[in-house]
Amino acid sequence: MDLINREEKIAIYLRPQTGRFIFDELSAAYLEKAGMSDILSGVPVPIRKDQLSDISVLTIARSMAFIIGCDPRFKYRDNYIAYIMRAFDARFAQGLIADGVEAAQREDFLYACVQFRAAQLIDPQNIDAVYCYGRVCKDLYERGEDEEYIARFKAESLEAFEEVTLRRPDFADAYYFLGYGYINLGLYVKAKLTWEEFLRLSASEEKKQEIAGRLAQLADPVRIEQGYNMIISGRMQEGIEILEAFTESQYSDWWPLWYYLGVAYQEIGQSDRAREAFLKVLRLSPSNTETMEELVHLYEAEGNSEKAEKYRRKIALIGENREQDRLLAAENRHCSHLPGAENKKLS
Repeated sequence: MDLINREEKIAIYLRPQTGRFIFDELSAAYLEKAGMSDILSGVPVPIRKDQLSDISVLTIARSMAFIIGCDPRFKYRDNYIAYIMRAFDARFAQGLIADGVEAAQREDFLYACVQFRAAQLIDPQNIDAVYCYGRVCKDLYERGEDEEYIARFKAESLEAFEEVTLRRPDFADAYYFLGYGYINLGLYVKAKLTWEEFLRLSASEEKKQEIAGRLAQLADPVRIEQGYNMIISGRMQEGIEILEAFTESQYSDWWPLWYYLGVAYQEIGQSDRAREAFLKVLRLSPSNTETMEELVHLYEAEGNSEKAEKYRRKIALIGENREQDRLLAAENRHCSHLPGAENKKLS
């Protein structure tokens, strides 16, 4: 995974981990002796507060790795990586992975996450670092409570497992977890194809039996998603025939089922049925502004300006509330994640 150039999603949750460090510049004499002057002259290096009496090449390198794992866009990232590669080599990443696995086993998932990120930066070819990163992001979002927190770690986990399957198409367990990731997003066709690949590759009879059972349960959701795709591709009648078969089933409380039926009914000129389907969506998903927009168009076409305006106002109100929630959450994150690292000059 290209942690440097792609959109950063979770650094805001990891930067507070830097509070255990102070920063200082290494002496010119030390840098000259170590052959690091060209890399670290004038560059502050991190030192763990509980290791001030035990500073070594190894502890400095591990601290550097931790800082860039928290924030891959850290100002001195390239200097730190250069130091690690000169003092050690890319195999340094293996120690970070081992440390991360131990942390995950004791459920220190944020610490483990930082280690796996750092390992990727130091050895971008290390597929184990990517896989472990996907696993720990999964652990984090499964234990999360904040909606945005869950969404960000879920996206990271999914991207990591996708990256593993692209770079190592024979990595069976990546398909195992990727299938569950797709299920969480409601991508049942993708989950089916991914798990079928897992069954082909895996040697674990226990996991294969588990996934075979999951696949049997996916038959109806896959069929429903196929109905959505029919409508999206303009094959309205075919989509309607598929989805109508599920309107009195256990899936009747799936609001996308009614939304896509509404879209299809509206497209073929059945406005009454479209309106009924969209109102059903709002009973199941009251803040669904996309459905409200469809109702605005429907009522405008019927010349019912009063109803159209009613849903315009609801859309505007929901938008305002969401923006306020977003700003409040951003403010709370800013207050609770202020940089904890100190800049300190040691004598």
